[in-house]
Amino acid sequence: MSLPKKLFQSLKKFIKAILEKIDDIATNIAANSIFLSNLYYAFQWRFGWEHRAVLTGKKIYAQSLKNPIFNTSLLRRNTHRLEKGLLMRPRRVPFGLNYIEETVDAYIRAVESNVVEARELAWACDVLQEYMAITPSHPVIDPLRDLVIKASLSVPQDDNVQSKIPYLRSTTTTPDISYDQLLTLAKYRRSVRWFEDAPVSREIIDRAIDVAAYSPTACNRQPYEFRIFDDKQLVSELAKLPMGTAGFGEQIPCLAVVVGKLRNYYHERDRHLIYIDGSLAIMSFINALEVQGVGSCCLNWPDVPKLETKMAKLLNLAADERPIMLIAFGHPDPEGMVANSTKKPLSQIRTYNNLGAE
Repeated sequence: MSLPKKLFQSLKKFIKAILEKIDDIATNIAANSIFLSNLYYAFQWRFGWEHRAVLTGKKIYAQSLKNPIFNTSLLRRNTHRLEKGLLMRPRRVPFGLNYIEETVDAYIRAVESNVVEARELAWACDVLQEYMAITPSHPVIDPLRDLVIKASLSVPQDDNVQSKIPYLRSTTTTPDISYDQLLTLAKYRRSVRWFEDAPVSREIIDRAIDVAAYSPTACNRQPYEFRIFDDKQLVSELAKLPMGTAGFGEQIPCLAVVVGKLRNYYHERDRHLIYIDGSLAIMSFINALEVQGVGSCCLNWPDVPKLETKMAKLLNLAADERPIMLIAFGHPDPEGMVANSTKKPLSQIRTYNNLGAE
C-alpha cells in the first residue's frame, strides 16, 4: 500500500473513532430525557421509513372511514369491542355509547360497498343485531336500530352456520394435545437451513396460513399479509436481501415475506402492533409447517434503508407497508444439521410479582 493511501486510511480511522466517541457522549446525555432523545434523532434518517409508513398509514386509515375499499379496520375493531361488552360478567347495559354510531356508519358503508369479505360482514351483522337485542331503549341507540335492520337485509344469511357472537367453548371439542406433546414440538422445531430440492405443496402452505390466521391480534384487525414465493427466480432474488442467508440462501425453495400494514391504525401509539401481531401469526405458521413435515428458518429483517428500498421496489409495497420478517421453508434435507441454539434457563427468563428495580 502506498504511503498516501496509508495516511488516508489512518486519517479515516481516526475520524471514525472521534465520531464514535462523540456519539457515545451524545447517547449518554440524550438517553436521560424524552426531549433530548427526540433532539438526538431529529437530524438523522434512522427512522425515516418508519415515520413515513406511520403517516401514510394514518392517511389511508382516514380514507377508509369514507370508503371501505381502503380498509375495514374500524369496523373490525369496533365489532370486537362490542363482542367484549357482550361477554362481560356482569354485562353492563347500555355500553359502547361513545362508538356505536361510528360502528353502525362503518357497517352501512361496508354493506353498500359490495367489496367487504362475506364472513366479516356476517360477523359484524350478527354482533350488531345481538347488541341491539340486549340493549334497552336509549336516545343514542334507538335511532340506529332501523338502520342496522335495513342494512342487514342485504347481508347473505346461512341458516346452517352458527351465529357469530360470543359463545361458550365446548368442553367436548377440547384439542387432544398434551403439554408434553407441545413441548416435544417446541424442542423438535429448529431453524432449518438445508432443504431438499423439492417443491412444497401449496395446500400445505395454505393450511399453515389458516392456522396462523387464528393467532390473536389487537381487536382482531389482523394487520398483516403473507406473501408466499415458490418461483425459483423470485426466491433467489428475495433470498439475497436479508442479512443472514450467506452460504445457504441459494438452495431455499420457498420464502414467505410477512408484510405489516399500518393503515389499520389511526394513531402513532399503535405503530408497534404490526410487529407483535405479525410475529404471533408467524410462530403459528412455522409450527403448522413443522407438523406437516416442512422445516423453516426465520430471517431477521433489520431496518436498513438500502434494503428497505430494494424490498419495497421488488414487492411494490405501499408506503405504509413494512416487511416484518422473512421465513425460508421447505422439506428438510435429512443430512443437513441444525444449530443447537441452547436456550436460557427458566430462572433467567421468568420472575413472579417482580416490579423491577426501584
